[in-house]
Amino acid sequence: MTTRTLGGVLALAATLTAFAATRTDTDTAAAMMARIEAAQPVNHQGYDAFTLEQLMSRFGVPGVSVAVISDNTIHWAKAYGVADVTSGAKVDTDTMFQAASISKPVNAMAVLKAVQDGRFTLDQDINTILKSWKLPGDGFTAEQPVTLRGLTSHTSGTGDGFGFPGYHPSAPRPTVVQILDGEKPSNVGKVRLERRPLTGQKYSGGAVTITQLALTDVVGRPYPEILQDWVLKPIGMTRSGYDQPLTPERDRNAARAHNGRGAAMDTKWHVYPELAAAGLWTTPIDLAKFAIDVQLWTRGKSNKVLSQSMAREMITPVGVGPFAVGFAIQQKGEGWYFSHGGSNWGFQCDVTAHTLKGYGVAIMTNSDSGGRLIEEIRSRVAAAYNWDMLDKAIPR
Repeated sequence: MTTRTLGGVLALAATLTAFAATRTDTDTAAAMMARIEAAQPVNHQGYDAFTLEQLMSRFGVPGVSVAVISDNTIHWAKAYGVADVTSGAKVDTDTMFQAASISKPVNAMAVLKAVQDGRFTLDQDINTILKSWKLPGDGFTAEQPVTLRGLTSHTSGTGDGFGFPGYHPSAPRPTVVQILDGEKPSNVGKVRLERRPLTGQKYSGGAVTITQLALTDVVGRPYPEILQDWVLKPIGMTRSGYDQPLTPERDRNAARAHNGRGAAMDTKWHVYPELAAAGLWTTPIDLAKFAIDVQLWTRGKSNKVLSQSMAREMITPVGVGPFAVGFAIQQKGEGWYFSHGGSNWGFQCDVTAHTLKGYGVAIMTNSDSGGRLIEEIRSRVAAAYNWDMLDKAIPR
């Protein structure tokens, strides 16, 4: 081996060792940001040669905002790109995005708060809770009723698989009952059972919409007020709300929807009356606060909204499928994580956090193709912070 070749090998080895080293107290937020933003040293996924800016261009994502959790705190948050290609407005860490289906675990926390307050139980027949509408049994509920536990974990037996496309701001919007019955002006089918409860898991936004109606029927207040007072304010999610549509004031720093090529849609955003399933506007910082509080509550270190036992319902699978009450639960590497993704018209996002260790990440984009960028950023964060990496030291 020549001196030049040996020098190159040693330089590469030093680079790889530095990149793979575990995070120490001297790792600053700026250093971790730079590590994630830069091209990666090992091309194991096909995109490691690209910087974050290059990935945004390649995937057609005008803007992305990121908040990284470490040691049960937000280690850093940063925004990249533009919120709206038509105006050129930059994304900042206060820019709101549509959380899409991440609305569901936040809703689940409100459901658990109502259970904790004694308004109903998780395993109570939903038709004994609902007042303004009833779910037809259709021959599926003789042995097992539909419950809030089933509705929030997608095991209730409801069969809708259509998702919610939202409504143009100028279009008429249906009531929740019209949505559930598939009646105009609803733009989706009716929500009905297709199997016995707790016999299988099928993702159902309609099931979560039933829980929205249950909360408003029992509490007797508008749904956005309930969520604001019960969940968002106590956690400190100051840039979040279920207000649909946004007021002009709130819209000033809201991201625009873009298609998979990064081009502007025909209107800035769609409106979602299916609030519990798709209606939350928020930021990665606020989603990180939400995830951190779940981490702390389940370990008995905080009780801003839920007790430890009630919070653990959010990270304990119900026994059918991978969902708990609100979150999906998944093993990754050597650890278990709670997570939820979201995909609305022109927006994609994700929040992932460890069930026991204090790390995670929240990522929000304003593009239909944001999912690919989210996967890459999440992978880079996990590598940079050594999420659940086995100790490679040789035991003595």
